[in-house]
Amino acid sequence: MNPRIVLVGPMGAGKTTVAGLLGEALGLAVRDTDRDVEAAEGRSIADIFVDSGEAHFRALERDAVAAALAGHDGVLALGGGAVLDDDTRAALAGRPVVFLRVGLSDAVKRVGLGSARPLLLGNVRGRIKALLDERTPVYEAVARWTVDTDGRTPEDVAAEVAKVVEA
Repeated sequence: MNPRIVLVGPMGAGKTTVAGLLGEALGLAVRDTDRDVEAAEGRSIADIFVDSGEAHFRALERDAVAAALAGHDGVLALGGGAVLDDDTRAALAGRPVVFLRVGLSDAVKRVGLGSARPLLLGNVRGRIKALLDERTPVYEAVARWTVDTDGRTPEDVAAEVAKVVEA
């Protein structure tokens, strides 16, 4: 069993929203590994970070991604930091991975400056810029396709993802 589409990208790229739209349009089940981690733990990602630390969250995330890659045949959205794990990057090789690219300005607008995201504590804009700078080359390396999301509706992005993957 293999996902038909795997979406990667930073927070604010629209992975969860686009995955839902793709699932509807293509008649596929949708899975989000961040939601899988929250459901398994019975608490939010923010709470996991605060109470148990980032390393614990990353271990849970790695297991959630491995389970989803092995047991899901629809649209899969990965958490923004999932691709930082060596095992996850290896598991994504040869799969239909789409990088949803978002620029700093759009990411900040979408995430919001009052964000409750644990990696954004402090200077939100500065932290998002640092995450984009650090992770963009990794997203590009694991993805077969890249779809820009800046200034576009989720519906437009989903339509382009469907087009490039089905081509």
